[in-house]
Amino acid sequence: MKLLFDLVSRLGQPVTNTLIKLGFAARFQLAILRHSATALLRPQLTLREIWFAGVLSVLIIVVSGLFVGMVLALQGYDTLQRFGAASSLGILVALSLVRELGPVVAGLLFASRAGSAITAEIGLMKATEQLAAMEMMAVNPIARVVAPKFWGGVISMPLLAAMFSAMGIFGGYLIGVQLLGLDEGSFWSQMQGAVDFRLDVMNGVIKSLFFGFAVSLIAVFEGYDAPPTAEGISTATTRTVVTSALVILALDFILTAFMFRGV
Repeated sequence: MKLLFDLVSRLGQPVTNTLIKLGFAARFQLAILRHSATALLRPQLTLREIWFAGVLSVLIIVVSGLFVGMVLALQGYDTLQRFGAASSLGILVALSLVRELGPVVAGLLFASRAGSAITAEIGLMKATEQLAAMEMMAVNPIARVVAPKFWGGVISMPLLAAMFSAMGIFGGYLIGVQLLGLDEGSFWSQMQGAVDFRLDVMNGVIKSLFFGFAVSLIAVFEGYDAPPTAEGISTATTRTVVTSALVILALDFILTAFMFRGV
């Protein structure tokens, strides 16, 4: 009986710890929202974080989007050619990027580059007692540090996803029209006629907003909750990337099920 009790305790402890951490994360999110007005009234703080999270991520987003679009065009052309529909390559590239690959891949890249950097920076500030020093000076670290980083990430993510999709479509154009010789007018006109702004473009924007919200919250929470040691910061940074990737994929499935059901 004691062995069974110990086994149940060992199995239940991770679940209990996870629920406790989710509760802390929910309270932390409420604290961020409560102090968001203070952060947004000082736009220079949020703009600096948009630069840190968004502008410094542009290079990897642009290059990745270009190559993803080129690969998608090559593979799509081979598939469509089997069915005699190679001229529809522009539709395939645009819909794949705007609906799915743009928000998801940009979200994963954002979590890897910006999310990990945000966690490491907040964790380092905690380890060097900068956050404690702010509290001693009656400066709320959530309003001064955490909230601007959170909103900087939320604002940056849709813009980065749009850039990823735009560069991906350009990469598809380079392969489809310039390399494979498809008609340029047909490529763009079919894409324009098939892509619906509300069903395709706006749904992709909504996805990227959800991804930005989730990744930014995970990044700031893991950094604020990290043990103030080198090992603790390293573990928190790794946890940010892994958790963000899993959450993005789970949210993508849920949002797709709601958005495109019956379309």
